[in-house]
Amino acid sequence: MYKIGVVGHLGNGMQLANGQTVKTKMLIDELERKLGEEVSTIDTHGWMKRPISLLLACFHMIRTCRHIVVLPAYKGVRVFIPLFIILNVLFKRRIHYVVIGGWLVEFLKKHTSLQPFTRMLASIHVESSKMQTGLQELGHSNVHYMPNFKRLPRITAEEVMMNDQEPYALCTFSRIMREKGIEDAVDAVTAINKKRGRVICTLDIYGAVESGSEHWFESLMERSESYIHYRGMVSHDQSVATLKPYFLLLFPTYFAGEGFAGTLLDCLASGVPVLATDWKYNSEIIKDGVTGFLYHREHTRLESKLEELLDNPLMVQTLRINCLREYELYDPDRVVQNFVNTALEQGGRNASVQRTS
Repeated sequence: MYKIGVVGHLGNGMQLANGQTVKTKMLIDELERKLGEEVSTIDTHGWMKRPISLLLACFHMIRTCRHIVVLPAYKGVRVFIPLFIILNVLFKRRIHYVVIGGWLVEFLKKHTSLQPFTRMLASIHVESSKMQTGLQELGHSNVHYMPNFKRLPRITAEEVMMNDQEPYALCTFSRIMREKGIEDAVDAVTAINKKRGRVICTLDIYGAVESGSEHWFESLMERSESYIHYRGMVSHDQSVATLKPYFLLLFPTYFAGEGFAGTLLDCLASGVPVLATDWKYNSEIIKDGVTGFLYHREHTRLESKLEELLDNPLMVQTLRINCLREYELYDPDRVVQNFVNTALEQGGRNASVQRTS
């Protein structure tokens, strides 16, 4: 019998870089590293096209695994949580939910019929303390803090790069969609350069173009200046090498489902401060003036905040070592060991884990 089975979006055979897929794969890798044994998996990619085979796979998993970990998205949470809770009437396993993103509290408020099922889970693991509090206010006593994590190449303080000459190299590093604020970044860089009458900063855009955003992004790039470039996708093991030469990363997101964005971990590990919106849970991760800078999109323009930093580059450079130190809090050895201790070894429902920050 397997100790643990993981149900999530793997997209086997596909090159997918969305947060759900990346985190699911990383969790499986880290669990195998910690447990020293193979983890049973179910790939939920395209599950609606094969419901019968998926049901059989879930039945086999709960029959052969002592612990089940599910990582569903919006549609999947309405299916996989009730399904495993119902199947568990027969098998009495421990079902755990690792939440990806920051949408679950609002989702359960809207879909109240799901709350009895989520309360029956052995444990729920969320990416922010605000989400933890929100779920507890809905009557969940089984909620634990589990920040995002990535196993990234470590760089030393000596390897941190000080980009302190014009033009300052800026970048974005996220999915390419309007709600991630990509257009805000393009407009801010363009406005500053036109105002100064020279190229004071450049912008490189990294990431996969979200399905349905192709036409919008193509139009955006067509009207962009020559100092703005789309650089494509970067594999997770190359993120640090790619980011560390940059002066600053821009993260002007207003995406409704934003949780603990993986790009913030890439920044910390690269020694690159981030300028981000004070949106959703960003303020829990980005320490304003310590590892990055926050601004309120509703009453502060990205352009004005960015211009302030470009005029005072020492404000950015002094934060680089802080970023490296902060990354230690999200080291996968630490985060996943806490998960193993809390969910798998201590029994889940009655266990607790202290947040370290």
